[in-house]
Amino acid sequence: MTALTGLSRVFSRSDYVLLGLAATFTVGSAVVTSGSLAPFLVSAIAVTLLAALVGRSVDHLADRLGAGAVGVLQGALGNLPELFVSIFALRAGLTTVVSSAIIGSIMANLLLVLGLSFVVGSAKHGVLRFSAQRARLIMGLMILSVASMLIPSLASYVHSPAGGHEVALSRVTAVVLLVVFVLSIPASLRRDLEPTLAEDAAEARKELGAEKETSWPLWLAVTMLALAGLGAAFVSDRFVDALTPAMEALHISQAFSGLVIVAIAGNAVENAVGVKLAWQNRADHALSVVLNSPLQIALVLAPVLVLASPLIGGAPFTLVFAPMLVATVGIATLAVLYLISDGESDWLEGAAMIGLYVLVAAAFWWG
Repeated sequence: MTALTGLSRVFSRSDYVLLGLAATFTVGSAVVTSGSLAPFLVSAIAVTLLAALVGRSVDHLADRLGAGAVGVLQGALGNLPELFVSIFALRAGLTTVVSSAIIGSIMANLLLVLGLSFVVGSAKHGVLRFSAQRARLIMGLMILSVASMLIPSLASYVHSPAGGHEVALSRVTAVVLLVVFVLSIPASLRRDLEPTLAEDAAEARKELGAEKETSWPLWLAVTMLALAGLGAAFVSDRFVDALTPAMEALHISQAFSGLVIVAIAGNAVENAVGVKLAWQNRADHALSVVLNSPLQIALVLAPVLVLASPLIGGAPFTLVFAPMLVATVGIATLAVLYLISDGESDWLEGAAMIGLYVLVAAAFWWG
C-alpha cells in the first residue's frame, strides 16, 4: 500500500494516461488478430505509445544522470521500437520495408516534421530566426552521416571493385559510423562544453514535460524503460505480422510502407516535440530535436541492423539502397541545408518542404 501511495505521488496525470493507453493497446495487439486492417492499426498505435513511454523514461533519467548522459542514452535507446520493428521485418524477409524505413525516417524529419515546425511556428510568430552557425553545424553533421551511410550504394552503382563486396563494405561502414557515435560520447558527457545536439534535445523534451511535479526515482525510470522495451519487442512482432495483410488490403508497396508508415510511427513522439517547440518560438531547440533523430538513425540504428543481421536470420542486411532512395535523401538533405543556412525560415519554406515530402511519398506508392 505504501508503494502504491508513493507511486501516486510520483506519477502525473499525463503519466497515468500514457501508461493506461500503452497497456491497453499492447494487450489489444495480442487480442485483435482478425481482419486485414484492425490488427495493423492497433499494433501501430501501440508502437507509437511505447515509443513515447521509452522517451519519457529516458527523460526522467536526466534528473539523475545529467543532460549529457541522457543525450547518449537517447541516441542509443530512443529508437528501440523502430529497431525492433526492423529486426522482425528482416526476419520476415521484408528487406525493402527496412531499407525504406531508414531513409524514410531521415526524410520525414528533414522535410515533413521540420516543414510542419516552420509552418506552425511562423503562423504564430512570423519569420522564425535561429543561429545560422548552429544550423550549418547540425546539417554538416547530417550530410557527413548520411553520405557515409550511402557509400556502399554508390560503390554498387558505379560498378567499382568494391561494388562486388557490398556485405563487407556495409559492415566496415557500420563500424566506422558506430565509432563516430562512441567518440561523440565524451563530448556529450562534458558539462563545460556548449550543449551538444543530443543535450539540446534531452533538455527540450524535459522542459516540455515540466507539468510533472515529481521526477521518477532512478529505479522506477530504469524499470519503466525495461518494461517499455520489452513491450516494444512484443508489439513490433505483431506489427510486422499485420503489416503484409494491411499492405495487400490497402494496395500499397513495401517501399511506401517503410518510407511513410513505419518511419512516422517510429518517430511520432520526437515529431510532436519539435512542432510544439516551434509553436513556442524556440526555433533552435526545435531544430535540435527534429534533426537529432535522423542523426541517431544514420549513426546508430542503420549500423546496428547491418552488424546484427547475421544473428537475425535471412539474407544479410546491407547499406545498398535503391537508387531512388539515395537520390531523394540526397536532394532532401541539400535542400534543407540551403533553406536553413541563412538562420531564418517562414511558413512558405515549410510548406514547400512538406510538398516535397508528399511528392517523394507519392513516387513510392507503387514501389
